[in-house]
Amino acid sequence: MTLTAALQDNSKAITRSYFDRIAPELDRWNRRNRAYYRDLEIFHQFWIAPGSRVLEIGCGTGDLLAQVKPGLGVGIDFSAELVTIAQAKYPQLQFHCLDAETFSPADLETDGQSFDYIILSGVLGHLSNIQTVLQRLHLFSGPRTRLILTFHNYLWQPLLTAAEKIGQRRPQPPQSWLSMDDVQNLLSITGYQTVKTGRRFLCPKGIPGLAPIANRFLVQLPVINHLGLTNTIIARPAPAPAADPNLSCSVVIPARNEAGNIANAIDRLPRLGCHTEVIFVEGHSSDDTWDTIQRLVQKGHPHFKLKAFQQTGKGKADAVRLGFAQATGDILMILDADLTVQPEDLPHFFEVIASGRGEFINGARLVYPRSGEAMPWLNNLANKFFSLAFSFLLDQKLKDTLCGTKVIHRDDYDKLVAGRSYFGDFDPFGDFDLLFGATKLGLHLVDVPVRYQPRVYGSSNIAHVKEGLVLLKMCLYASKKIKFF
Repeated sequence: MTLTAALQDNSKAITRSYFDRIAPELDRWNRRNRAYYRDLEIFHQFWIAPGSRVLEIGCGTGDLLAQVKPGLGVGIDFSAELVTIAQAKYPQLQFHCLDAETFSPADLETDGQSFDYIILSGVLGHLSNIQTVLQRLHLFSGPRTRLILTFHNYLWQPLLTAAEKIGQRRPQPPQSWLSMDDVQNLLSITGYQTVKTGRRFLCPKGIPGLAPIANRFLVQLPVINHLGLTNTIIARPAPAPAADPNLSCSVVIPARNEAGNIANAIDRLPRLGCHTEVIFVEGHSSDDTWDTIQRLVQKGHPHFKLKAFQQTGKGKADAVRLGFAQATGDILMILDADLTVQPEDLPHFFEVIASGRGEFINGARLVYPRSGEAMPWLNNLANKFFSLAFSFLLDQKLKDTLCGTKVIHRDDYDKLVAGRSYFGDFDPFGDFDLLFGATKLGLHLVDVPVRYQPRVYGSSNIAHVKEGLVLLKMCLYASKKIKFF
């Protein structure tokens, strides 16, 4: 089992244990917040025609599925306790204890036809790999299938957390807090087209006079609409672009004082494309990183072509440029040698760019939950600030501009290099040289979420105050060269 799989299994085990434990009390909690759940029922009843074929992911005790009156209603949940309760309540519907990341049409007692509607209500934040689940739902979809997704507005996180503490909301397991942009990006990179977005439900408590007006009228007004508790998205499968099976890939791994991670970088790296090339670029290490790389290259690899170079310059930007200059693959990737972005996640990046769903792929560490060890609170705050700043300056939605994993076509990189004189040699990190260049080329930038992990070897090379000042300088530079040119 890979480390990524083990971490995801651990996340699932925690969430499953929580829902098994809460199952006998779930209906009681739902009745306590009946106004909220009734609003979800009204929303789904509006969009779903009675008698339709409906699949619900994360069905809980089955109430929502029953309320839309399906002709064929199928619910899946990975909590066996919840599935038992749901089947007892609604014997006319089908409920299965299955994992949304791995289940298949053969697991369901259906005739193999696609569903008219697939519901994901309040479940996205509990999934360990949202991208995998959305990709799998294509197996159950036809051209006219509609995905209906509802999830909490992240602006409500402080209020909902406070409600838990005073017993007005059931305690929650660790979960992802997703923005509307996050979910639309995930839909885009997994082959769906957003049809409609909206927000609902402004007043969670049934206050006479106020609640009906707020929840029916005020929440639909401009500006106030952004404060709605429930985000809603309706999406459809997009025409599938054909991925080029002949694309090769070069993975550049800049490494400074990372001797203990070199072997794992190769052992855990999946094959990418028709041919995978791995290029180590070592930069002035004080440990035996270079000797470790040389031994690995001399030993060779049955599936990868291995190369190694040493920097004469300094900094990650110089290392990336050297690696990309020596690369022969059609797709160029960066994998930081600290392995905080896991090698096992790289196929997600390759699939998105190979299918044409994005032209410059940016890793995003800020979607899934992160431990304080992996990303201390101050780093987390700084990453969010600079992501917002650069999204504004580049006029492209980016969740995490500082993630080291970035992917680009080699021919687009060649164009970027040819136009580099416009920006000059301004970036010691390398991230912004690529981001700014891709923006000026008009490339379609998309995020691929990753589960960010703590280091298992060595220590961070980041000088927080110094590099924070450099990032502020980058903002000013982007203002001058891109936003207000």
